[in-house]
Amino acid sequence: MKKRLHIVSFNIPYPPNYGGIIDVFYKIKHLAAADIEIILHCFHYGREESKELEKYCYKVYYYERKSGPLYLFSSLPYIVGTRQSKRLLKNLQEEIVPILFEGLHSCYYINHPLMGAYQKIVRTHNIEHHYYRYLSLAEKNVFKQYYFKQEAIKLRCFEKKLKLASDILSISPDDTKYFKTKYRMGKFIPAFHPFDKVNVKTGQGDYILFHGNLSVSENQKAVNYLLDRIFSELTLSVVIAGKNPPESMIKRINDLPHVSLVADPEIKVMDQLIQNAQISLIPTFQATGLKLKLLASLFLGRHCITNSPMVENTGLAHLCYVADNIKDMIQLIQQKFEEEITPDEIEQRKTILETQFSNTYNAQKIYELI
Repeated sequence: MKKRLHIVSFNIPYPPNYGGIIDVFYKIKHLAAADIEIILHCFHYGREESKELEKYCYKVYYYERKSGPLYLFSSLPYIVGTRQSKRLLKNLQEEIVPILFEGLHSCYYINHPLMGAYQKIVRTHNIEHHYYRYLSLAEKNVFKQYYFKQEAIKLRCFEKKLKLASDILSISPDDTKYFKTKYRMGKFIPAFHPFDKVNVKTGQGDYILFHGNLSVSENQKAVNYLLDRIFSELTLSVVIAGKNPPESMIKRINDLPHVSLVADPEIKVMDQLIQNAQISLIPTFQATGLKLKLLASLFLGRHCITNSPMVENTGLAHLCYVADNIKDMIQLIQQKFEEEITPDEIEQRKTILETQFSNTYNAQKIYELI
């Protein structure tokens, strides 16, 4: 008899074109390949229902995510309180099989009395109250800053409900250590991703690439840092690519003749941009979780230059070039822009990425858990 699994997703995981949704979609795809029948429950807002998910799931249910100022005044985090549905609770009761809650976002019913008989596994994409605290520090809008601070406080309180979980699947070694210390459970399952093998082009590219979701304040802070401190000191060609760039960023990029913007690229276009770049330059100032853009840069790109917060305790630092000040970063960029990536560097990536970060291998870990 096949194993079955409820998955409660914070959003519709198709198309897989941003952060945590990439992890959710490719997890579903590879769990299905591991012969698990998936009953998928999706909260939706701003995304269409998808026939693609029916290829991998036994059943798919959709629930409208709630919204409105009323939820801002709740003691629950907004990201949790707006993801509740009596239909979800009813549908979960139809089959008493394990439940995988995607993110703290989807854990509204984790402590419900009717869930007592279920194996409840939580996939954590971040230590959420740390993530929201960093967002508040990066945010310039005072109202958003206040919201992020309040959300961080509420998330820290709500996180205690994880003690009711059967297990926690954390996305980075640092997060695993945190959850093991606080809740005496935690298994490191790296982010699921679109890549089956390392596919790095030989030869040289002719531009530097920064890529990421440009609507996120963390990435906006990184872009502003690069524009102010790094790209202003270089004449090399630069491409910034990602979703939903704000008008202020578009204006700043237009003012620099050697910097261009690719807004809202399709997945294939983004992959091509990463593959064809000479350098993926992806610093971060928010050391939370494991950034999927780091995996994309290493599976597809040539040289990857970043800073310590991006790679610390990921097991991937030795596959990147790390610089933590302006002088060292500029020096590395100038050096690596003239050098081809070596066969040894590519083989080193294959050794790590095609084993520890293999989707098939990590799906099997979850299979054995349920």
